[in-house]
Amino acid sequence: MASCSRTTQPSGTSASVKQTCCAASAKASRTQFEARRLSEIWTPILEQLEARTGLEFKMIGSPRIPEFEQAFGRGEFDFSYMNPYHSLVAFSRQGYEPLVRDGDRKLSGVLVVTKESPYKTVSDLENARIAFPAPNAFGASLLIRANLDRVHDLDFVPDFVNTHSSAYLNVVLGEADAAGGVMSTFMALDPDVRDHLRILYETPEMPPHPIVVHPRVPREIAERVQRAFLEIAATPEGAEILSKIPMRRAVATQASDYGSLTKLELEDYYVEIGSN
Repeated sequence: MASCSRTTQPSGTSASVKQTCCAASAKASRTQFEARRLSEIWTPILEQLEARTGLEFKMIGSPRIPEFEQAFGRGEFDFSYMNPYHSLVAFSRQGYEPLVRDGDRKLSGVLVVTKESPYKTVSDLENARIAFPAPNAFGASLLIRANLDRVHDLDFVPDFVNTHSSAYLNVVLGEADAAGGVMSTFMALDPDVRDHLRILYETPEMPPHPIVVHPRVPREIAERVQRAFLEIAATPEGAEILSKIPMRRAVATQASDYGSLTKLELEDYYVEIGSN
């Protein structure tokens, strides 16, 4: 996974505040995109935030999703971009609150197979090996595994391979029969890889990844960062750089926007660090 942090100094004070932002549970990254790609996405955004808030941000990296989970569980990040279910866990353990999300896009998991495979329905994957990026990747793993179990009563062998791209490649190379992912990472694949795959199943849509803030961050600073995201999104250039997260239309958000996720009862599928 990747995360980002920057040391910040509120204007008008001599005290410094450390602001940390997870850049893509890679989103991402978890990782959905490799570290270089994450830097390409988030560096322009952080530069815009610095210019509009007077704060400084330092990017930090987490090599894999479990390390990222341990870090936010300890409250190491002041600001973080994380998957929706992680935001519930982060709220319960550290009090992280959602600040900004995409107002145009919903999140859904996709189950992909090779175009030449004989699989036509989910039931055809009975006892199949299915690659997932990580146990707690929301759309790519938690949602899909819960639906395969509860909705389709499917027996399968899960294989956790650390990243979205690795999951897809395992299918292309014949190491797995299917793979869990999300639409954004599937579409971001190199066409030479994506052209070998097709989507067999897609989960219901859910609220997208939020940017969250730790409660130790002063409310005035949190609101300043929230306003900056909305201001960036209001310009054509800003909307373009935010779309690479992807966040097509930044809107303010709050914990109640993610309350419906608790009804999914995904606790049975969430893997605690050190339990696997």
